[in-house]
Amino acid sequence: QVQLMESGGDLVQPGGSLRLSCAASGFTFSKYTMTWYRQAPGKERELVALVSTAGGSTNYADSVKGRFTISRDNAKKMVYLQMNSLKPEDTAVYFCKALSITSWGQGTQVTVSS
Repeated sequence: QVQLMESGGDLVQPGGSLRLSCAASGFTFSKYTMTWYRQAPGKERELVALVSTAGGSTNYADSVKGRFTISRDNAKKMVYLQMNSLKPEDTAVYFCKALSITSWGQGTQVTVSS
């Protein structure tokens, strides 16, 4: 059974930083591209970042490029999202997901506000 458990969300001031973590189990983690999505209130879920199976290739939404960094640790079956220079518009529930696997975790809330 695929399980994804996100953590690390918090209330942070604009300009601050957070590091999100996602623990994966129930599938062969190292064989899947991993992604982070987010969903803001009243908006559709959007792809934020993805990282290739070995971690050597990453891609980002234009809105977070240069501020967010996705990484993974295949030995620990973990994927991370380092978020710097946070803006109020980054406020959302953040989810990790394995590409081509339909399961979602419960998400972690990130709120950027002064």
